[in-house]
Parts: sequence; C-alpha cells; structure tokens
Amino acid sequence: MREGSNFIRDIVIEDIESGKHQFAITRFPPEPNGLLHIGHCKALTINFDISSEFNGFTYLRFDDTNPAKEDERFVKLIKEDIKWMGFEWKELRYASDYFEEMYKRAHILIDKGLAYVDDISAEEMREMRGTLTEPGVESKNRNRPIEESKDLFTRMKEGEFEEGSLTLRAKIDMAHPNIIMRDPVIYRIVNTPHYRTGDTWHIYPMYDFAHPLEDYVERITHSLCSLEFENNRPLYDWYLENTDVEYFPKQYEFAKLNIEGAIIGKRHILRLVDEGLIDGWDDPRLLTISGMRRRGYTPDGIKNFIRATGVSKENSTVDMAMLEHFIREDLKLKTPRVMAVLDPLKVVITNYEGEGELLPMTNNVENPDLGEREMPFSREIYIEREDFMEEPPKGYKRLSPGKEVRLMGAYFIRCDEVIKDEKGEVIELRCSYDIETKSGSGFKGRKPQGTIHWVDGKSSIPARVYRFTSLIDGVFDSEVDLVDQIKKDSVQLYHARVEKILGESHDHDAFQFVRHGYFAKDETHPEELTFNETVSLKSSFKL
Repeated sequence: MREGSNFIRDIVIEDIESGKHQFAITRFPPEPNGLLHIGHCKALTINFDISSEFNGFTYLRFDDTNPAKEDERFVKLIKEDIKWMGFEWKELRYASDYFEEMYKRAHILIDKGLAYVDDISAEEMREMRGTLTEPGVESKNRNRPIEESKDLFTRMKEGEFEEGSLTLRAKIDMAHPNIIMRDPVIYRIVNTPHYRTGDTWHIYPMYDFAHPLEDYVERITHSLCSLEFENNRPLYDWYLENTDVEYFPKQYEFAKLNIEGAIIGKRHILRLVDEGLIDGWDDPRLLTISGMRRRGYTPDGIKNFIRATGVSKENSTVDMAMLEHFIREDLKLKTPRVMAVLDPLKVVITNYEGEGELLPMTNNVENPDLGEREMPFSREIYIEREDFMEEPPKGYKRLSPGKEVRLMGAYFIRCDEVIKDEKGEVIELRCSYDIETKSGSGFKGRKPQGTIHWVDGKSSIPARVYRFTSLIDGVFDSEVDLVDQIKKDSVQLYHARVEKILGESHDHDAFQFVRHGYFAKDETHPEELTFNETVSLKSSFKL
C-alpha cells in the first residue's frame, strides 16, 4: 500500500500472519440513487488499496434494495466514475443478485421465533422504541405465531398488501441499550418495480439485513465502512449469528472525510440539485467525482490527498487547501502553460510594422518534455485590465502612463496614451515597443517596471472562464438550513481572450493559465469555448 500504517492495515496484517485469512477481499457498495462524492473516494481508495496490497481483490456491489429511489442511469455513471478514478473491480455484483438468499435467511429467523410480521405504523414504531434511558414497548404482534408470520411474509412477497401496512421485524430486545437492536425492521413492502427484477418482488430488505448477508455470500474478509455504521455492527453480527451462515465476515469502521467549505453528503447534494441551487451533480463547486472531473481535478491528486489524510477512527475536518495542494502538485508537471487574459484591455502598439510574427514559447519550464509552441504577436494585443493603472501607487510594478513593462516572452512596451469612453472608463492603451528588447536577445540596457502576460489581438479567441470559491464558509452545520449556508457569489464569470491553440482542446484538458492558476476545458456548454478554474497557483497549505 502506501508508506506508514493504520489500524485497518494492522488488522489485515495480523489476520494474515495468524492464518485467519490468506489475502484481503473487500467490496465497495454504493447505492445507485445519486453520484459518488469525495467521501466515496475515500472508501474506494481504502478498499482497493487494502485488497491490492494483500493480494486480494475488491467487488463492486450496487446496494439496490430501494427501487423507489434507485435508477440504472446512476449505475452506469458510478461505474464510469470508478474507472476514471483508476480502480478495477474483480466482479460486478448487485444486492438484487441475492434477494432469494436473503428471503431464505429471513424465513430462518421466522422459523427460530426470531422474526415476526408486524402491522404497526412507522410512526408508532418510533414512539414505542424508547430512549437512551427508557426501554421500548413491545408490539402487540411480537408473539404472533410462527406459522402466521410465515404466511403473512410469503403473501407480502407476492404483493397482496399495501406499502406501509406490514413489516418483518427481528425479535431481539426492546430494552437493549443500543436502540438499533430494539426489534429493527428487516423487510418492508415496496410496490415500485425494481430496475433489474421488475415486479418479481414486493418486499425489500433493509440495508442492515442485506449488508452482512451480501458480505457472507461474497466471502468478504474485511467489510470496511464509515464510522456512522459503528452502532450498527452488533446488528450486523446478530444477523450472521442467527441465520445459519457458514462464514462470518467482520465489519470495521473508519472516520468519514469532512472538508471545510464543502457540501459532501448525498442527501444534501440531492436537495441542491432538486431545488436548482447548483448546476447538477457535476457542478464544479461540488466534490462529486463528476464535479471534480469537470473542474479539472485529477484521479492521482485526489487519491494522494486521501492517502495523506490517513485512516483513523476519529472524525475530523480537513482544510480545503490540503485537497487543492495535492491537485496542484499533480498538475504542476503535467500541464502546458498558456496565456489567457481574463479581463481584456486592448493595447495598440503604434510603432509596430508588418503583419506580425511568431514568438517561441516554452510549454512548461519545469518539464521540457512538454515541448514548445509558437505564439503570434502583432500590432494589437490584450492585457489584463488589472495590469494597468492610470495613477499608480508608489512601488507599482505594472503598466502605467509613461512607464515600461516587459510583455512575457516578447518585448518592452511603454504606455504613451490612454483612450477613454464617454463615461471616463479606459477602453484602449496606445503604446510603443522597443524592437531591441525581444525576449531571448540578451538585451541588458535597462530594466522594465515588471513583466505582464498578454494575448495577440488578431489570433486570440474569446472564451468563458469560470472561477469559484467554496459553496459555504467554514464547516457545514447540520443544525442550520442548508439553503441558508450556501454562498450566493461562489461563481465568477469572465469573458476572456485566450491563445488560439486552446480552441483545439478537448473536454477536461488541463492548462496552467500564466499568473492565474490551473484550468480545465468544459464542454458541458458547447456553444462557447469554456474553461473552469481548477485551483489557483498559490497554496496556503503547509505539509
């Protein structure tokens, strides 16, 4: 695996050295009711890293036990996300593959007097469950005869009853200190057709019942899940102990991934999507895999970040700057550096003669393997509006009237005249250039105020460029309404001018825009060349 160790890795090593297991078999079990986010990336990375290091494999298993909320479209997209992350599963499995097995095991519980069919409502069930300090109240149906429960359960499967009218519950202990163990529901009636099994089933197992039996069938050696399921582990074990299985998998929990400034939970993302507060599941401000891909994050950068956060049993919150650091580090040597002017200000070089020329540019000074390109230069160019100031403060290092700057990779220019519109806003600069100062000529006669980037006026092309800030400030607060936490100004749109070669780029192609940051091509809106900011150039994170 990676350098260092963690408690899960230590458990696996001990199991293998003791002879309990020969290798590690894990599984990744998403529910196809939405898309994967960075929390799933953590589970993916942990499961696949463990099985890879210890000569095993990982199943991809879709937890499709709730047909009312699940969709085959999400199955397809989730598989694409996992492949994009660089993980290869051993076999594709579905919880629905095991419906017959689960049904059989539920009958075993009924036969043992450990499960019963109940007709109380979900609301009544909640009221009768008790509290942490008070025991629950037993249902009037708790001692229903075994044969009666078997008959009702069979008829539930055949679709004789309405949704919500009956459930199958485990008979455990209504005074158990762990409320989860107080006669939990095993099966409920759902009359919605299943996307794989159609109308075959009218009852579906709860996750807590399905999970251990799926692990049993697949002979999972280490069932790894997030810390929220720690209280459910006694129920996981109880179902295995009482359904006559021949193999007992073990569940282990690790801390969830919380990131400052991010909305991660699938339920919260779904609400943002449904209410139109974001641009779908792939909104670049989301840490869904599709959103991160659209923004230009890289699989290696994401995985390196997750491995650096470690595996523990203590929940904590990670600074967004840490994630951005690992994305930036991964992109640094992989991306060509190009010119893009986000807020263009026209510059006319009045003493430039001829149609123009091609200037050599290095694509990445830190990685010569990315080669060079030729960039057009002519009489008209664009610079960033912020790189000019009519009345500059002391120490200003960019262009101002009568002052000289170097155009990156080109010439010195001096601002001779400022053109304004009727509102007094600067719309054009008229400058002169010094032909002796061409970049690479060795000119050492004088030093300019500074160096600024630019694009050619004739050959550059328009582009939309989006920059982002976090969706929320600080850590998500589950006690405050989600909508009240969303920032209204987390997207900025620029009508930019960029080098012509960017018009030949493809979806998700990554570039470093000189002096701005890393950006990725976005073909979601093909009507206009569009780029999304991935990360800025500067990092506030310290390793």
